[in-house]
Amino acid sequence: MTKRSASTQNGGKVAASGDKVSQNGTVQDGDDRKVGLGKKVTLLRGISIIIGTIIGAGIFISPKGILKHSGSVGMSLVVWIACGVLSLFGALSYAELGTCIKKSGGHYTYILEAFGPQMAFVRLWADLIAIRPAALAVISLAFGQYILEPLFMPCSIPPMAVKLATAISITSVMYLNSMSVTWTARIQIFLTFSKLLAIAIIIVPGMYQLFKGETKNFENAFDLSKVHLSGMPLAFYSGMYAYAGWFYLNFVIEEVDNPERNVPLAICISMAIVTCCYVLTNVAYYTVMSAEELLASEAVAVTFAEKLLGNFSIAVPVFVALSCYGSMNGGTFALSRYKCFRLCWLSSHISSIHLPLPALLIIYPMTMLQLFVGDIYSLLNFMSFLRWLFIGVVVLGLIYLRYTKPDLPRPFKVPLFIPVVFCLTCFFMVFLSLYSDPVNTGIGFAISLTGIPAYYIFIHFNHRPKWLQRALDSFNRSLQIIMLAVPAEK
Repeated sequence: MTKRSASTQNGGKVAASGDKVSQNGTVQDGDDRKVGLGKKVTLLRGISIIIGTIIGAGIFISPKGILKHSGSVGMSLVVWIACGVLSLFGALSYAELGTCIKKSGGHYTYILEAFGPQMAFVRLWADLIAIRPAALAVISLAFGQYILEPLFMPCSIPPMAVKLATAISITSVMYLNSMSVTWTARIQIFLTFSKLLAIAIIIVPGMYQLFKGETKNFENAFDLSKVHLSGMPLAFYSGMYAYAGWFYLNFVIEEVDNPERNVPLAICISMAIVTCCYVLTNVAYYTVMSAEELLASEAVAVTFAEKLLGNFSIAVPVFVALSCYGSMNGGTFALSRYKCFRLCWLSSHISSIHLPLPALLIIYPMTMLQLFVGDIYSLLNFMSFLRWLFIGVVVLGLIYLRYTKPDLPRPFKVPLFIPVVFCLTCFFMVFLSLYSDPVNTGIGFAISLTGIPAYYIFIHFNHRPKWLQRALDSFNRSLQIIMLAVPAEK
């Protein structure tokens, strides 16, 4: 057998045993038969993607909602721990899917394998036009609010200024993810350590006060007089929002080095770190603030800093903004790797490369549209409904595949009760939201249903109207021109 040449005509680098890495970061074998992204996501980068995406605005938004609906300090801490365990269950279920279905794309890929192309397309359609743009818009609005707060204190920030700062931050994230995989991952590691530093600024002085004996706010912590079972599911809803993001590593599974080992390990390490950080952060909050003060606060972290850190409190909004930016960057890095471009309106050349640029060209305008026409609460409501509905469907697919494909290689396999408990929890939260907020959740459900006619127009029908075919062909050519104009990654 002859040894493959290690050289390339275009200055590509050797990946392994004849594989070539082209200038755009894709790996190509010596016979030009397979093209894909290089394995640049190590264990550390995988941990940084998960932690960097989970820890964002949630820890600064959700404490108030959890305390309000749980009814007491002690029960709110129980909810934080329980949400961490449930999120770990979901993450472990995704780890099994990611190691037995080694394709990037996350939810879309797993629904495709379990339930077929129509259900997968509906999930992808809802993701591209509603869920991901709304999620990015929400976290970006939090970034814009916090980054401008030191400049406008003590005055209120003009809403248009927040939106403009948000638009600039979204554009910078999109540009970074379009230009370089390597630099995106490096910056994500820096932002992850920055946000852990921000959490430490809250935890360390809070624990110091606790050890000094400041425990008056924990007296009667488990007073059940204000606890109502009807409010507990809403408390879990807020908690699960804060933990959302554990599934993003599965979106880049093809870029993970040694996924059988690194994916489960990165998930377990990340969820342990995040759960500990969240619980300790809330303990620090309660050490400094009473339950009434926390419920009255509009920005919990800022109120905490003003009460304890004095002049240094002005730095807290900046750290919170960095935390939000890290979530924006990590989420964009992962979701831009969607395998959505195997769909019919893109050529086989583009869909075989799976570059992030085409995904970003769709996500960016949808995010900007929702940013300027929606508000943070309406975006959160219909986004959360769709997110947990389809995540529940994905984990249901894992259970379904256990019985329909029992011989599928599973390097990592979780006990069956883990996906069952998580799946039931997801569907319970979804049905609860239909009861508690029928308007916004109804809008989200209606948006997802538009994916059914879109599937038949774009995918199923072979004979499309000429005007539609011309539009799709024109869009396809424009993408190819833009991609060719993008400079090679250094």
